[in-house]
Amino acid sequence: MQNKDFFAALDTLEKEKKIDKATFLESLEAGLASAYKRESGEARNIFVQLNEQRATINVYAYQTVVEEVEDPEKEISLEEAKEIKSSYKVGDMVCEDITPKNFSRIAAQTAKQVIMQRLNDVRKNMVLSEMNEKEGEIVTAIVRRVESDTVYVEMTGTQLEGVMLPSDQIKGERYNVNDVIKVYVKNTRTTARGATQVMVSRANIGFVKRLFELEVPEIKAGLIGIKRIVREAGYRTKLAVYAEDPSIDAVGSCIGPKGMRINSIVAQLNGEKIDVIGWCADPLEYISRALSPAKVIMVQVNEEEKSARAIVPDDKLSLAIGKAGQNVRLAARLTEWKIDVKPFSSISEELAELSQE
Repeated sequence: MQNKDFFAALDTLEKEKKIDKATFLESLEAGLASAYKRESGEARNIFVQLNEQRATINVYAYQTVVEEVEDPEKEISLEEAKEIKSSYKVGDMVCEDITPKNFSRIAAQTAKQVIMQRLNDVRKNMVLSEMNEKEGEIVTAIVRRVESDTVYVEMTGTQLEGVMLPSDQIKGERYNVNDVIKVYVKNTRTTARGATQVMVSRANIGFVKRLFELEVPEIKAGLIGIKRIVREAGYRTKLAVYAEDPSIDAVGSCIGPKGMRINSIVAQLNGEKIDVIGWCADPLEYISRALSPAKVIMVQVNEEEKSARAIVPDDKLSLAIGKAGQNVRLAARLTEWKIDVKPFSSISEELAELSQE
């Protein structure tokens, strides 16, 4: 069976699918062998050999040489083998060329199905392998289509398709075909059809964490640590940082000279507000800092209930609470304390009594 065009097509497939030709040949050999056995009813073990240089495809049936035959379809006695070729010994394989002039239409279709399945498996493994290298990283992607609010992107420099669900999108952002965006690689999932998809996000806190690691050298070097990040994507992020070395200004390093570092990150998040807070073991001080940008007069805590009351100037009450309670809600998540914000005027009498006592 000769077909130079067949082997020429493999070169094209190798370029288009970016799968090594040797993998194609291996899959083809297995597929054609399976198709031949199904079509011919051949019980012996067979293998298919593709010779690219000669542009030939050959089918061989083989039996193993044994002292005593238990399975006549797969084994041949030493005596019978020596009648074919005197040099055969136990353990050798006796091969017979059974190449048909042409495979039938059914056999060709069967071969195609087996081949495609094998190639899908190879593709899936390639995706998983490449995915493992990129998980937890930020990559550049091009928006290819938007369907039912789900955004499908192509990660540049790879053959991977990323899927960004509505829950992983920044509220208020609009994505158009051919937009170039940065995305955070979360993980993979398998669809009902068995396909592997790479899940990406712009709303995940990992996206913010990686942006800071990329923008602030001290974080990447381990001189500054990120204690906790809380976020309502598209609106505000609160980030608690610390440095073991007291000579290092953790907050100042994250903000950068004239705010250059923090502004660069904010730009990547399309203007999302970011509060960088110095982590503190003292809950009074930590809660006070967490309510930034509002200034806090004092904090009272209940250790048993892990609840706190923060007193702020009357004109800073709305700032401390935030729009729809967002600022105090994020501060509570950051500190892991229940926080109740009160204006100074509402407790002035109480404070006066406490001062007298």
